[in-house]
Amino acid sequence: MHNPAADPDNMQMTDFWCDFCRSPWSEGRPMVEGHQGSLICGSCLKVAYVETLVSKTSSAPAGSKCSLCLEERTDRLWRSPMHEDVIACERCIRQASTALSQDPDSGWNRPA
Repeated sequence: MHNPAADPDNMQMTDFWCDFCRSPWSEGRPMVEGHQGSLICGSCLKVAYVETLVSKTSSAPAGSKCSLCLEERTDRLWRSPMHEDVIACERCIRQASTALSQDPDSGWNRPA
């Protein structure tokens, strides 16, 4: 997601926001990009990972559209507690957690 007040010809790091919590991208807030510019920050990804993959719960109905891959999914889904229209599927949570945990600059680790 982009800051709606951003200058499209001069995008700054802080103009890119997490779709799930609307926090801006910063050195201390790593992000993973989905399709068409969707973003999930490391903080939201941790919550999604714990609830979906560790606790094996789903907070959105099967068949909901994932905001990251833009597909209707039937696997476990995580709904943003702040923005109920934003959903991540289990597959995208796995892929994003792999990408972020392999980036040495992110400092992000999969939760136990």
